[in-house]
Amino acid sequence: MPLFKSLHWRTIFSLAIILPVGLLYSHYRYSVGWLNQEVGGIFYQIFWCLFAFLFVATRASVWQIPLWVLVITSLVEFMQLWHPPFLVWVRSFWWGRMLIGSAFTWADFPYYFIGSGLGWLWLRLIVQGTKLK
Repeated sequence: MPLFKSLHWRTIFSLAIILPVGLLYSHYRYSVGWLNQEVGGIFYQIFWCLFAFLFVATRASVWQIPLWVLVITSLVEFMQLWHPPFLVWVRSFWWGRMLIGSAFTWADFPYYFIGSGLGWLWLRLIVQGTKLK
């Protein structure tokens, strides 16, 4: 299938899979409550890895993107300890809570590492069999 030989289309297809799965999982309420919140971090990491790869698709970015996503999301996690009025206002919206979170927890970090690792594997699968610089 020629459509899936393109890195761009493979990445878009991957985003079309991970985004709804992640959003649906964040609203799935038939599991243990803490597990719903924490495992969502895996989908969050994979999404950002794929999204960044849409714009920076190089062989080096396959390992650099997951690393940077891990660093940035870890910083965002620590930023949840900070509550200036502007961030409180952003977090009052659903999209604000989804993007930057609202409560710091150490339990998120293992899932960030797992998500970045899976994001790295996913990017490797996307570039497999393609000619990438």
